[in-house]
Amino acid sequence: MTDRYAGYTRLLFSRPAPGVLKIEMNRPDRYNATDNAMHHELVRVWKDVDDDPDVSVSLITGVGKAFSAGGDFEIIKENINDFEKRAEHWKGARDLVYNMINSAKPIVSAIRGPAAGAGLAVALLADISIAGKTAKIVDGHTRLGVAAGDHAAIVWPLLCGMAKAKYLLMLCEPLTGAQADELGLVSMSVEDAELEQRSLEVAERLATAAPTAIRWTKYAMNNWMRMAGPIFDTSLALEFLGFTGNEVREGLQAHLDKRKPQFDQKSPI
Repeated sequence: MTDRYAGYTRLLFSRPAPGVLKIEMNRPDRYNATDNAMHHELVRVWKDVDDDPDVSVSLITGVGKAFSAGGDFEIIKENINDFEKRAEHWKGARDLVYNMINSAKPIVSAIRGPAAGAGLAVALLADISIAGKTAKIVDGHTRLGVAAGDHAAIVWPLLCGMAKAKYLLMLCEPLTGAQADELGLVSMSVEDAELEQRSLEVAERLATAAPTAIRWTKYAMNNWMRMAGPIFDTSLALEFLGFTGNEVREGLQAHLDKRKPQFDQKSPI
């Protein structure tokens, strides 16, 4: 692997086929939960991929049994207690979404096991998302006590429709990979044992297709999400505003206690 990727500590890189760069989130002991280091790497890697002349397509997945179980609890605590960290994480969350949307080269995601939080953003913002049928996809923001910011508002209504998106995001309803496929939230679902092979086959097809035609098709279609940029910016701002309130404190404690949160039903709005 070239020096371009030598400084990464949370992502593993390999080249399973000509033109294909495989990127693996590598914290299997924590189900590939995104700590600060991984989040920073997920933000910047797409620019490195664009600058790599030997890469035509990237294939993102997780090491072990999970794609990514979401944000590390330490990040959540920092968002609650530290303005400087909260502002830093807001910028990182924004840049992750826009860097994926604006990356010239196609991205394929191979989703196995849990996919939540920042990991779910990567999974669903990929140009082609392939899920194992038993994968568990859930956006848990409102259960944590913050607005569904992150990536959801910019892409879920486009993928599965507004009615389904509101239902799934407001209630934090979990989906299997097969259910996500039925709703159009992912490009396709396959048997778990076939996930690695099928995702690589798709990546190889993209890597051998007309590169300019593929990249211009991606650019044009992603204008749907660019038009939704103000919607995303609002949702992300409201998510991070929520980290200053009481609901997220109860949501985090409920997660730590492994119980259902008991939110105060009085709201200032």
